[in-house]
Amino acid sequence: MEKTLVLIKPDAFGKKHSGDILKIYEDAGFRIVAAKVMKMTKEIAAKHYVEHIGRPYYESLVEFMTSAPLMALVLSGENVIKRVREINGATNPANAAEGTIRKLYAEDGSKNAVHASDSPESSAREIPIFFSETEMFEG
Repeated sequence: MEKTLVLIKPDAFGKKHSGDILKIYEDAGFRIVAAKVMKMTKEIAAKHYVEHIGRPYYESLVEFMTSAPLMALVLSGENVIKRVREINGATNPANAAEGTIRKLYAEDGSKNAVHASDSPESSAREIPIFFSETEMFEG
């Protein structure tokens, strides 16, 4: 089974949308194989967003992601990476399809409710930043 990292970002977590978002993923047939509430540190942000370091938006991204708690998840399922990204919707909620998580819960293109790995390579790199092997079970 394929796995992907999902972050319910501080905006959606703070507005108590986590349960609704989890239900959407579970209703789509995905298994939650790891989950925790945490506050992202600048060090974790630097590892997670390494490809964005030096870009004009990097500092504001880190400031937002470290500003309040978030929920980190690992979801498992068939073609989970592609399907979760479809369920999440376009990065900017103004461009997201009706019924997607970002259309329902995102504020704007920066405070956009959720993150999900965009490829098997990203998933393999991102999951260990947030979870050890002992914090996951095989779904």
